Amino acid sequence: MDAVAVRPGTPLHGTIKVSGASKNSGVKQLAAALLAPGVTTVRNLSPVKDLEVMIAVLRAVGVEVSWTGSEELRLDTSGTLEPEAPYDLVTRMRASINVLGPLLARCGEARVALPGGDNIGSRKLDMHFTGLEAMGAELEVSRGFVQARCNALKGARVVLEFPSVGATENLLTAAVLAKGETVIENAAREPEITDLAAFLNRMGAHVLGAGTSTITVEGVDELTAADTEIMGDRIEAGTFLMACGIAGGEITLDGVRLEHLEMVAMKLGEMGMRVSKTPDGIWAAAPERLRAVDIQTLPYPGFATDFMPLAVALLATCDGTAIVTENIFDNRFSFVDELLRMGADAITDGRHAVVRGRERLSGAPVRAFDVRAGAALALAGLRAEGETVVHEWHHVDRGYRDLPGALASLGAEVSRL
Repeated sequence: MDAVAVRPGTPLHGTIKVSGASKNSGVKQLAAALLAPGVTTVRNLSPVKDLEVMIAVLRAVGVEVSWTGSEELRLDTSGTLEPEAPYDLVTRMRASINVLGPLLARCGEARVALPGGDNIGSRKLDMHFTGLEAMGAELEVSRGFVQARCNALKGARVVLEFPSVGATENLLTAAVLAKGETVIENAAREPEITDLAAFLNRMGAHVLGAGTSTITVEGVDELTAADTEIMGDRIEAGTFLMACGIAGGEITLDGVRLEHLEMVAMKLGEMGMRVSKTPDGIWAAAPERLRAVDIQTLPYPGFATDFMPLAVALLATCDGTAIVTENIFDNRFSFVDELLRMGADAITDGRHAVVRGRERLSGAPVRAFDVRAGAALALAGLRAEGETVVHEWHHVDRGYRDLPGALASLGAEVSRL
């Protein structure tokens, strides 16, 4: 059965190792490995569903892929690549579009199906395409595919309308093999961008400014395959922190950096949690009930949109009323209807939600619309009377290695059905 059952229990306690950020960092570095022929070992990978899709995409374009450990992958990109990413795979995960830049840079052409993924609002690819065109690529979008060609990419100055993570990644991976200097203005600043740039530099690229709004890339003639270790998943870590906020308790998270979660930690602190840095990660403690605070999503280093559904679930159990503003996507509050089935008191209007906290929610059958919404519903079940069953759990498995098992290891009463 594609569902997870959650029952309220005791406060959370214990230590857990945060998984590698396979969804938001790992799949992007796997795509970047296409840039250089040779063998790459990728460590600290969490085998989530999105990673499985990217592995299938790489195999489809000619990469030999094998697991050499439970969290370690070997990629051999030595052979001739087929510069086409098939429809049946790309439509299962939006991040598949990240093979466009590397295939174009290495092969001089790429044909990639337009991607799928979570249904959380309009996420256009215009910035990917206009940036590549500025670098000399010829693009045509037709019948569900983007076809890109170039004789040789050339450096360019690209100003993004919005600090898009995906566009920054695609342009960055194309620019490393372009002739001359590329400057990406209004670039995304997420830690995953910094992680990707560090990998590219180990391959011989010249990338400066990753983690700032201006990234400068001096193109090189060729790259060399290099190994990489994926950063800890800050979104998974934030999920555990908010679970602790809902259920109460004291937890320690290893393998993640607090500086990647500064805004989340600040907001949780305002709510009444204690969050601090440890030598290996993060320590957090929460009282029985937190107080409500307003939240608005913003590009990094602001409050990430991926945390918003989790925060709404938390606010639904807090003392007081809060306004949540979603500034990134235009259709991300659809999961609130499922929270209402659990007795939450919330009203949505466009990009805003007003959430009035309740002492307890009520267990109910609910449905996951996407990875973070499904996780949010499970977290809400930690403070709901009776049993909550979250259906269509496969959405959540796209981004979490085993969220039910992780929560259970901290003392939560969570199980797969």
